[in-house]
Amino acid sequence: MIATTQVPFVRGGAELLAENLHAALLEAGHEAEIVSIPFKWYPPDRILDHMLASRLMKIEESCGTRNDRMIGLKFPAYMMPHPNKVMWLLHQYRAAYDTWDSPVGDIINWPDGNAIRNAIRSADEAIIPQCRAIYTLSQGVSDRLRRFNGIESVPLHHPPPGAASLRRGAYGDYVLVPSRIDESKRQHLVLEALALTRQPVRAVFIGAGNAPGYERSLHERTQSAGLQDRVQWLGAVTEQQKIGLYADCLAVAYPPIDEDYGYVTLEAMLSGKAVLTCSDSGGPLDFVEDRETGLIREADPQDLADALDLLWSDRPLAARLGTAGFENYQAQDFNWSSVVARLLA
Repeated sequence: MIATTQVPFVRGGAELLAENLHAALLEAGHEAEIVSIPFKWYPPDRILDHMLASRLMKIEESCGTRNDRMIGLKFPAYMMPHPNKVMWLLHQYRAAYDTWDSPVGDIINWPDGNAIRNAIRSADEAIIPQCRAIYTLSQGVSDRLRRFNGIESVPLHHPPPGAASLRRGAYGDYVLVPSRIDESKRQHLVLEALALTRQPVRAVFIGAGNAPGYERSLHERTQSAGLQDRVQWLGAVTEQQKIGLYADCLAVAYPPIDEDYGYVTLEAMLSGKAVLTCSDSGGPLDFVEDRETGLIREADPQDLADALDLLWSDRPLAARLGTAGFENYQAQDFNWSSVVARLLA
């Protein structure tokens, strides 16, 4: 049983991971099912309702058949009780932890925010150690779990969806910026950097939006900065379009704030493209080495502008970094069979 959480009508990396894990378990000869509970995080006291609902779900057996193992992925579904539970933590409820007092924090602004945060932390510290083994999505997730809860864990990396379809192509005349349009992905940093570049760097942004206000502000910034001729917004694209855009871009810019994992980094490496990311971007730092497989800069528009100018003016460097990233990915030997073996050990 794969226990996860689903926000209705929102689909992203977590949903793809659950589906690919399900497929890998089936391919390995197991029976498997995704158990997904709907989740609503507002108003914040609803979070406690979802935590209670998860604790009340008894999934040790179904239709008279024993369920041998539960794999917990997302809060609060990983709180479902099971005598043989393994955690593969995608992330905790971060508004109770590292984003508590950040611009994207939410429960801090409510009168009972402190009580809700304490309830979440107390539950995590009581329930997570009950698992037979605790894996996480990345080193960053493991570091947060240790820092806030004192719980040790092991990062367990996996290949991105559609890894076999990604291909290497030419080094084109645009930097690709692929990600869901969301403030946490910091597309605005790329726009601000483009306004400061000395070279005529072009950028193509792809990804569906789930933050209309932020998306609207990005388009307004594009206009006000006079970047209409150098910025292209394609929105959600097909899988084939995405593969082609990765294959033929010059490099990939990916500056999220403390990303849990980030398929973008691995997709770029499989496409032979250098990754420009930030020193506080989290998950990408598991794979990107500065001036070896990409460029790591501070989350500062001028620093990013200088890096974009460097990649644009030194195409051999962009190609060398991209090739090194591809070779580094191949050396890691990411595969689902290893993931399944660890989760079922």
